[in-house]
Amino acid sequence: MRLYDTADKTVRPVSPGATATMYVCGITPYDATHLGHAATYLAFDLVNRLLRDAGHEVHYVQNTTDVDDPLFERAQRDGIDWRALGTREIELFREDMAALRVIPPRDYIGAIESVQEVVDLVDKLLASGAAYVVDDAEFPDIYFRHDATEQFGYESGYDRATMERLFAERGGDPTRPGKRDPIDALLWRAERPGEPSWPAPFGAGRPGWHIECAAIALNRIGTEFDIQGGGSDLIYPHHEYSAAHAEALVKGRRFARHYVHAGLIGLDGEKMSKSRGNLVFVSKLRRAGTDPGAIRLGLFAGHYRSDREWSDAVLAEALSRLERWRSAVAPASGPDATDTVARVRAHLADDLDTPKAIAAIDAWAQQALTYGGPDAGAPGLIKDAVDALLGIAL
Repeated sequence: MRLYDTADKTVRPVSPGATATMYVCGITPYDATHLGHAATYLAFDLVNRLLRDAGHEVHYVQNTTDVDDPLFERAQRDGIDWRALGTREIELFREDMAALRVIPPRDYIGAIESVQEVVDLVDKLLASGAAYVVDDAEFPDIYFRHDATEQFGYESGYDRATMERLFAERGGDPTRPGKRDPIDALLWRAERPGEPSWPAPFGAGRPGWHIECAAIALNRIGTEFDIQGGGSDLIYPHHEYSAAHAEALVKGRRFARHYVHAGLIGLDGEKMSKSRGNLVFVSKLRRAGTDPGAIRLGLFAGHYRSDREWSDAVLAEALSRLERWRSAVAPASGPDATDTVARVRAHLADDLDTPKAIAAIDAWAQQALTYGGPDAGAPGLIKDAVDALLGIAL
């Protein structure tokens, strides 16, 4: 399998050992799963399936950021305990993923349960000089020196101006007094009234965002694991800093061998996001009776790395295709499918080229529906391949 690596800016082979290792960033559980989330997790579900199809075991780790400001704000708005809100949305997320036939990770770890791991990591970063405490007697927050590693910036490849802009747009605090540099990232937020906190030798508080993923990954699959994944909006600052936090302690070793990012899903020409209120929720599609296979097909109709649109037309085309495929595999025999399945595997192994894989199955289905065929094993072979590789039940 070959995947595009964001850091190296090229498509290159993934070369795991007997057990492939993959870390994909999870949700902040303050709202339901939308199609932007689904597109990301479906892309890495394909990776998981292809690795398994190639004979590898897969140690897949995913976090959930169940301690974060958006969660607290939504809980306060809705008059619900933040823990109860997080638990409810995590359960709904898992139900949505199961309905979409996403193979679950081996380790599914929340920020709450990894707080002690974060504390240990922050302690080491302070001791090494990679982190510092701001000069603020009331709220002595701890920050990571962005220049603590020589290679900082290699994962995103962004220039300083782009980093400053995205840091401010994506959860950073460039104007926080006492920081040594505007783009130094928060490691530990000191205890504040009305916020949850945990004890630590450097003072009670709670984890920053990026350090959570660094700690969870390091303690389960180490460094130089095979694939770090997420949406393209996580390239910077999140993945840049989670890598830097780990690399500051493990000198000279890359956090992940591949940094892989999925494109964003839009609706009516805009990115699907909570702030815009233009979300299409997986749970609502499910309640409306939408076949999960059609959701997968609709999202696979475009390449995983491309930003793409969701619309009623996309869904209608996916439903029509799904019906066609099911009709094609219904007869007792059909045209030979060996070459088709080989081409599907080859296209998916080439940076998850789902449009070409779908086109290959479309061509077989068209031949089957138009002319039929004598091969009694062909319909079952197509059915099994679409199930195993694309996660779609025919």
